[in-house]
Amino acid sequence: MTSAELDAFFRQDVTAVARDLIGTTLFLDGIGGVIVESEAYAPSDPASHSFKGLRPRNATMFGPPGRAYVYRSHGLHWCLNFVCEPGHAVLIRALEPTQGIERMRRRRGVVERTLLCAGPGRLCQALAVTGAHDGLPVDQRPFRLIAATGGRRVVVSPRIGLSKAAETLWRFVDGDSAYLSRRLPG
Repeated sequence: MTSAELDAFFRQDVTAVARDLIGTTLFLDGIGGVIVESEAYAPSDPASHSFKGLRPRNATMFGPPGRAYVYRSHGLHWCLNFVCEPGHAVLIRALEPTQGIERMRRRRGVVERTLLCAGPGRLCQALAVTGAHDGLPVDQRPFRLIAATGGRRVVVSPRIGLSKAAETLWRFVDGDSAYLSRRLPG
């Protein structure tokens, strides 16, 4: 994608971006895979970091679209989001690893491929995402995005791991993927 195409893509409704990211290939320093799970967050959403407005911790969410918003969850795990309109972001929950699998295994201390990037913390550990990536444009090195080519069965479900607005149907997954952070109900 060109910078203009990427800017237009991230200026869409946050749920459209979250849905359309399924099947997109994400690399960080040449390591990564296909996005198979994402979640949308908006300023009107009590589960969003932007719900209470601009703060030092969430400033990147209010910046230009197409940037990485990286934060620590519960002080333990890094989480990677893509900024859309101000206060809107998409959490990248899981990847199907395709490149750099041995390096991911070393970083994670896990052999099972389905567990390498199945969850936002695991994904960030496998790709070596840190706070240093916060605010970086996702269309420039060290990131690389390759648009989805279609053919994915996108399923919508409630978000997971939340205490607020968990029932919101803003989790998007490749319904045929074995690489999700949590299986779909039923």
